[in-house]
Amino acid sequence: MYAGAAVIDEKFAGLELLPSAVMVLDRTLVVRYANPACESLLETGVRSLLGQPFLPMMAEADALGEMLKEALTNHWSYAAHTVSYLRVGQEPLALIVTAARLDLEATPLLLELRPIEQALRIAREERMLDLQTANRELIRNLAHEIKNPLGGLRGSAQLLERELDKAELREYTQVIIKEADRLQALVDRLLTPHRTPRLAPLNIHEILERVRSLVLAEFSSGVAIRRDYDISLPDVVGDQEQLIQTVLNVVRNAAQALIGGAPVGGTITLRTRVARQITIVRQRHKLALELQVIDDGPGVPESIRDRIFNPLVSGRDGGSGLGLSLAQTFIQYHHGMIVCDSRPGRTVFTMLLPLD
Repeated sequence: MYAGAAVIDEKFAGLELLPSAVMVLDRTLVVRYANPACESLLETGVRSLLGQPFLPMMAEADALGEMLKEALTNHWSYAAHTVSYLRVGQEPLALIVTAARLDLEATPLLLELRPIEQALRIAREERMLDLQTANRELIRNLAHEIKNPLGGLRGSAQLLERELDKAELREYTQVIIKEADRLQALVDRLLTPHRTPRLAPLNIHEILERVRSLVLAEFSSGVAIRRDYDISLPDVVGDQEQLIQTVLNVVRNAAQALIGGAPVGGTITLRTRVARQITIVRQRHKLALELQVIDDGPGVPESIRDRIFNPLVSGRDGGSGLGLSLAQTFIQYHHGMIVCDSRPGRTVFTMLLPLD
């Protein structure tokens, strides 16, 4: 370790616990500090990093050098995309490097290193969050517009039915009334999510067991549900009703896919784990619940994979397309995120909920 490293470590002690990989460079662009997250990301010990020139570590050394020197001169921050960290005997690691000025004469540059895959995932989550918010507002407004004329339509059909003598004609008014009731129920479901969660400490495995019993009662044959629980998980703070409905919608969706697939039937796995140092909806969390619903069915149709959480989008004949949209809404009310990864033979819905 280079001379004075202990002093530098003490000066940057606040960076030690950061989940992000950071480095500090001197004016000659030599590494003078790297935190543990940086060691983990680059798979290199701090002793190998300290005192080394930063630019030769990257494939784009010339362009990167110009930008870093400009950051030193003009006191601005920048983001460099598609920078490649060179690794001996391995493929280069694609990174996004962000530089910021420090008010320190000897070590004026702070670098944050992030894998491009992680940055793309965060951007994708942010786009999904914005889209879900816009969709919810659109659907809510549309539901309000539909609700009022539905009541008039049903009332008129009832009045008309009283004036009809022939039973066969009253059958038509019954069709109108029943369809109006069905649409009313649909509208009510569209408006239901806008209730503030009632939060309390909950055991997620009790919720999963409740959902498991409900789904097995509904799909008595052709579906097996396997448990893969991490029993060391702490309680999650949440709304019991909303979380039961969320998991039920996802598991029921998987069961319906299994029953409708070829061959009919299959296995659903409920899996819980602790996720550490993870970003959910623009916030970094030390601990999170990772709840996965895994099935070995035919998978989500490719044509709707990017829209699976949008309202009124369904891959099943007769489906309302509200179950997964409602699940996404409830998860977001709990500051969490739900994502889907699907291919024929394996579909995984992953729900992330903060535990801290």
